[in-house]
Amino acid sequence: MEMASVLANEPWSDKPRCTDPLLAQLARLVNDHSTDAARSDLAVLIPSVIGVHGTGLAWDVQFVAAVAGEAIVDVPEYLQRALAGGLIRCEELAGSLGLVVPGLRDALDKVPGAETWARQWLDGNPLTEKQFRRRSAPQVVRCAVRGIATGAVPDPDARLADLLRVGIETGRRLAPPAPATTTAERRPAARPARRG
Repeated sequence: MEMASVLANEPWSDKPRCTDPLLAQLARLVNDHSTDAARSDLAVLIPSVIGVHGTGLAWDVQFVAAVAGEAIVDVPEYLQRALAGGLIRCEELAGSLGLVVPGLRDALDKVPGAETWARQWLDGNPLTEKQFRRRSAPQVVRCAVRGIATGAVPDPDARLADLLRVGIETGRRLAPPAPATTTAERRPAARPARRG
């Protein structure tokens, strides 16, 4: 994300304004959990996170569902439960938004035991948009990455890169198109001459 901030001509930061915070978090976590050898392979993905921004709760719900759904079969059981809980929350919020989230139900169907456990644990307690966006969504992203990194997948680096690609593709698909800019619009405005 630091390189993304440089490419976007922003101050050096691992939380640049050019990328949605959830996607930036996913990218940082994947980078941090990848081996040194695999980390350099992630560099080709840097330009694709620039300019991807969420548009509100519907974007967040679909992004989180895509990340959790991609990871859920590759993580240890205790994290499957956490991801199932996150998917259930996505399902609830999608229903209140009148939104159909592709793949969400299929992901839960792959882990029926984790879904049953998560539904009992959640016990029908409601979740606000603020709670989802501030706590649940970031926690689901953390669990997905940590689960793949510590799970029993044959090539965790490849799966982590796949997870990041899914996040990027989902974010880009859901994000509104960026407005076109001309070369003149990208150049800083000339300062008026000072009179002395």
